[in-house]
Amino acid sequence: MKKFKYLLAALIAFALVIYQKNAIDNIVVPETMSDNVCWGANSGQTKDCDNTKEVRPFLINITTEVIVDLKYRLSNARPLVKPLQSVNFEYGFNSDYLAKIIDHWLNRYDWTARQAYLNTLPQFKTKIFGLDLHFIHAKPPAKSSARTIPLLMLHGWPGSVVEFYKIIPMLITPIADRNFVFEVVAPSLPGYGFSDAAARPGMGPAQMGQMFVKLMERLGHKKFYVQGGDWGAAITEAISKIFPDRVYGMHSNMCSTISSLGLYDYVRLALGTYWPSLIVSSESEKSRTYPLSKVFFGFLEESGYMHLQMTKPDTAGVALNDSPVGLAAYILEKFSTWTHMNYKSLPDGGLSKFKMDELLDNVMIYWVTNSMTTSMRLYSEYANKKYYALPHTSAKVKVPAACAIFPNEMPIMLALKKLLNNEFENLVRATEMKDGGHFAAFEQPRMLADDIWSTVYEMENIRINSI
Repeated sequence: MKKFKYLLAALIAFALVIYQKNAIDNIVVPETMSDNVCWGANSGQTKDCDNTKEVRPFLINITTEVIVDLKYRLSNARPLVKPLQSVNFEYGFNSDYLAKIIDHWLNRYDWTARQAYLNTLPQFKTKIFGLDLHFIHAKPPAKSSARTIPLLMLHGWPGSVVEFYKIIPMLITPIADRNFVFEVVAPSLPGYGFSDAAARPGMGPAQMGQMFVKLMERLGHKKFYVQGGDWGAAITEAISKIFPDRVYGMHSNMCSTISSLGLYDYVRLALGTYWPSLIVSSESEKSRTYPLSKVFFGFLEESGYMHLQMTKPDTAGVALNDSPVGLAAYILEKFSTWTHMNYKSLPDGGLSKFKMDELLDNVMIYWVTNSMTTSMRLYSEYANKKYYALPHTSAKVKVPAACAIFPNEMPIMLALKKLLNNEFENLVRATEMKDGGHFAAFEQPRMLADDIWSTVYEMENIRINSI
């Protein structure tokens, strides 16, 4: 036993030395794009790429032909393969439940009414770096006397701005105990929904982040708060690292420490199997982290889509853009498993906790814009040597940061409080939420909105008192 203790002490001491050597602070040189870069059809360098700053009102207005074609495809889809006996979502989307979704989509889902609902929030388009960028721009009531604070909200895959339709009204409506209210800008990521896709390679999170900084400046906001989950979280971090002078603070509902783990952290993770207090701060963190085999095998089981989209997005996109049934299964399977890993053992995959029309609204955004292929390309643009060579990828976030940690988020994120300072140098707040998973704004809008309000309240007090 004594030998084991000595060996353990030596191992920890060695890890500490390695950790200190690797803890050199990175100074980020912004990898900004020239204003003449064009990501659209006229890709390359051109003076005419971004020759207008016009912001145009936009309404979703899908032609009857598109809906007629959709209904034809749903009506004439090939018979679904029956699931295995006693299998729910363990092998992927259960075809018996998929049949119910397709029946609802074909016979009860009213696109005319849903389109009218989606048009209740003010939407616009503007051309940035040669791409028409779609965004929601929701302001507080004109009669409000509260100070207005700009908030950039960013979605991820396979989500869309549809995720924000419940939370945005909660953020732009003044509340009694706050002297400020939010003005929300929620763009569709390039290649998603009604935003144009890049015509050439290289449009990763950092490049998208620069587009959004330019968008906010065009709307009159040289400095703002930024919030995101999934890819929105990655873009939020990129903006905060590359353009810290533009960001008051950042809020993420998918904080991750995976990329910033050092040898010392891996040692603590391993030893935490026996002494959890070395690495976890609560029972919730413990249950999300241990046993480590659960995290490892859970990642293997659920990451097949990621490898496919990092390597061959265009191949998978052909099938998904051609079949609405396949598209619905591919997207909604993620809304099942990523909401709660245990939902795969339920006959409905846990999807009945959502309204089916709202789930289909999100699927429709991908279908009517033919954007599944272009959305999946973001994985390829991120997972390559060229992107990882950018200086911000190995730097810390220095702006005030906050993390909302939802208990059913994918455990591979390892958003443990004792590790968060590895990534976030100025961590103001880390909140363990009581319920919810990956699609926080969609599943738990009130809970996420409350945390955003509280976070910005804390950050504003710190900022104003430091002036």
